[in-house]
Order: sequence, then C-alpha cells, then structure tokens
Amino acid sequence: MMFRVLRWLGIAALVIGYPVLAHYTNESASNPNLGALVAIAPIVLIALILAWRSSRRIVMLGVLVLACAALWFGWSTLEHHFGLVYWLQYMAMQLILFMTFARTLVAGRQPLCTRFAEAVHAPLTPQHENYARQVTVAWTLFFAAMALISTLLFFLAPLAVWSVFSNFLTLPLVALMFIAEYWVRRWVLPDTQNMRILDAVRAFRNHAARPR
Repeated sequence: MMFRVLRWLGIAALVIGYPVLAHYTNESASNPNLGALVAIAPIVLIALILAWRSSRRIVMLGVLVLACAALWFGWSTLEHHFGLVYWLQYMAMQLILFMTFARTLVAGRQPLCTRFAEAVHAPLTPQHENYARQVTVAWTLFFAAMALISTLLFFLAPLAVWSVFSNFLTLPLVALMFIAEYWVRRWVLPDTQNMRILDAVRAFRNHAARPR
C-alpha cells in the first residue's frame, strides 16, 4: 500500500515538476546547459526503457551508449537549440495521438471511441455508434489543432509564450474536452446519463495499456 502511494506521489511530482522546470528553462536563457539536459532527459529515459525491454538488450543498450556519446559531442549545439527539442517532443506526442484516433476512421475500421463506448456501455445502439464516431472525429481534430497551435506559437511567438501553452495549458484543455464531451453526451444520448467522465478516462487508459 505504501509503495502504491509513493508511486502515485512520484508520478504526481513528475507531472507537475517537469513542466515547471521545462518552462523555467524556456523562460530563462541563463542556463542553456540545464535547458538541454531537461529537454533531452525524457528521450534518453524512454530509449533506455525500450532498450532494456528489448529482446536484443545488449545491442540496443550499445546503440544508446553511442547515441549518448554523439549527444555529448554535439552538446554545444543542443544548448543553443534545446527549445526545438521541446517542440519536437510535443509535436511527436500530439501527432501520435492524432494518428491513434485518425487511423480508426478509415473505412472498414471501428472508430476508437466506439471501442471505448463498448467497453463501458455495450451493446451500443446505432445512434450511440454514430455519436461515438463523431467523438472520434472531434478528438482527431482536437489533437490536430493542438499540433497546429503549438507550431504557430513556437515559430511566431516568444518561446516563453509557447512554453506556457505546452506545459500548462495542454492538460487543462484535454480535461476540458472530456468535460465538454460528457455534457454533450448527456444531451444527445440521455440513456447514458449514468456514465461518468472517469469511465471514458479509464477506457482510454485501458486501451493504451493493452498489449498490441
């Protein structure tokens, strides 16, 4: 139980602490070394986890060591362009989410939100299936808009302005989408009023955790 509490406290500290630290490095140009380190840390950590879990662990860890050596030799360049690393990370996340929803809208595939709805409210009526498809379209457009806004702010506004959007507004906007969808669903599909916002969040989390 204590381990579980500590794990969630650690996750909460990371979710709150990393954006604050990232914004600090974007807003203040006094420590480019810290900016480069914070920007590259998630990439190296993810690469380390993937390499460790790989069936070719030794080979992948060796490749990671070589990549880190290349980063070391190019560190001065990274210090001058660490903001670009932040933007590329953000864009990668938004484009992955965009593609996750968009690819299920192709003819012959089941829209992603239909899968979520079936997980908590099966069987679905034709009206509910149509609504779930529209919600999938809405999330697809949402992540496309987030990527577009991020790009415009990064290249047309000061880095600190982009940083506020990416580090402090992204999660509230996602939460606002969940809330807006919940109230629209209660209005369009009154028979699902017993469903809660957390049901949709759990369905998305379970889908993300499911082995591919």
